[in-house]
Amino acid sequence: MSEQPAPPAASDSPTGPALTEVEAHGVERIPDADRTATPLDLFRLAFGGANTFSTCVLGAFPVLFGLSFWQGLAATVLGVLAGALILCPMAVFGPVNGTNNAVSSSAHLGVHGRVVGSFLSLLTAVAFFSLSVWSSGDALVGGAHRLFGLERGDLSYVVAYALFAGLVLAVCVYGFRFMLFVNKIAVTSASVLFLLGAVAFAGDFDPSYAGVFTASADASTRSMFWPSFIGAALIVLSNPVSFGAFLGDWSRYIPAATPRRRVVAAAFLSQFATLLPFVFGLATASIVATKAPRYVDPAAPDFVGGLLAISPSWFFLPVCLLALIGGMSTGTTSLYGTGLDFSSVFPRLSRVQATLLVGVLSIAFIFVGRFGLDLVRSISTFATMIVTCTTPWMVVMTLGFWTRRGWYDPDALQVFNRRQRGGRYWFAHGWNWRGMTAWWVSALVGVLFTNIPGQFVGPLGDLAHGVDISLPLSLATAAVLFLALLWLFPEPRAAYGPEGARLVRTVEVPVPPITGPGAVADAPAPVPAGGVG
Repeated sequence: MSEQPAPPAASDSPTGPALTEVEAHGVERIPDADRTATPLDLFRLAFGGANTFSTCVLGAFPVLFGLSFWQGLAATVLGVLAGALILCPMAVFGPVNGTNNAVSSSAHLGVHGRVVGSFLSLLTAVAFFSLSVWSSGDALVGGAHRLFGLERGDLSYVVAYALFAGLVLAVCVYGFRFMLFVNKIAVTSASVLFLLGAVAFAGDFDPSYAGVFTASADASTRSMFWPSFIGAALIVLSNPVSFGAFLGDWSRYIPAATPRRRVVAAAFLSQFATLLPFVFGLATASIVATKAPRYVDPAAPDFVGGLLAISPSWFFLPVCLLALIGGMSTGTTSLYGTGLDFSSVFPRLSRVQATLLVGVLSIAFIFVGRFGLDLVRSISTFATMIVTCTTPWMVVMTLGFWTRRGWYDPDALQVFNRRQRGGRYWFAHGWNWRGMTAWWVSALVGVLFTNIPGQFVGPLGDLAHGVDISLPLSLATAAVLFLALLWLFPEPRAAYGPEGARLVRTVEVPVPPITGPGAVADAPAPVPAGGVG
């Protein structure tokens, strides 16, 4: 595919809607005239959503798991790169189909099976919206305590969480263009603040921080090294994987003619760049472990409190700004897509109403997780569930795209949203049991073999001597099982484009006609949404 001149960014278009105009589009196919975003905009949103204080909190987990700085750095790089490689193919569905990834998954899981993507979107939104509010609220209250003597009581945290969550909800209600504007600011300002933090902590940082797995450690401690290393890498990996259900929410505004390699590269680089906040969190956690070890006590870790305890007084305000700006970015990118998608799952709700509903549910979880549960365990468990449930779904989507040669019928993808029946992706009563089986079996395997020491251990988690092998097992299971099912039980030829299937077999069966509201009078004719890229 030849290179095309880049169109102007959405927010820079002189004819585009105003920033404060509430977004009208739901999950229907975005008209070509409105698709004026670029791969750079995708980079800004995906990087801005992760270049935040909450990512620093995830970056501290290797130290909380007892790793040294260099061991933690290796686990972090492994997690980021593996996650970015798994994630980046998910960026192409948006430009090809002009809709979000949950809707696109209809082609591989069926018209009704697309609710799996909605479930994963909800799971991720609750986890990362909560993490952004927790970390940012804690930093704001802690900074205000150090600067102005504000009491660090439950009331202070409740007010901070509620105000911050309300700001995030407001941005999500306005929609894509306002969110893009916020993230443009967040990418630059948060990067500057992280670099300023490097100056603030340079004198205290010691890369020789040894952790607990030293030569003098007892045998039982040393035996926990690999489980801790892999567990830390999986928590890091959960960050890029968490974007899998959301990338289409933003990339659907990119024109279909945009070269796919540019879109994929933007998604990969956006996650590679998150090494900045991850390493900041790792480095500062190692300082906290040395200078204020009580804040990294596994029984009651408090990375935010520890960061404020070791910060020079002049850096308190930058910490608060970083928490505010970064938390807004993470919260909006997490919540926006889920509200968008649930407006199609529950047709009585508009995008705004669905966003408010999901936001309220997430806020309830925030308070329960913060005041009623173990906060670190809550984060770890949700991160584990995101990896084990979302990664197999992404494998099915990516292999499905490859076997279909990137061809989709945009009209048939919208059958569920229009409350219709039939079409190319109806399969068996709206379910493609091949993709569904590959997903749930692989996700179950992942849960069974998960082993994150002290956080979450599946029933079969100890079979590999405490080493977490859930991710490679679930990845391999999803890939092998899905391709095997496609070969043994061929899909209808109509689900594939004019060039036919790649690698797998097909069978000639009639396509059920699309019936239901507007099917005859209003439904547009099927339009090919892309060929070989």
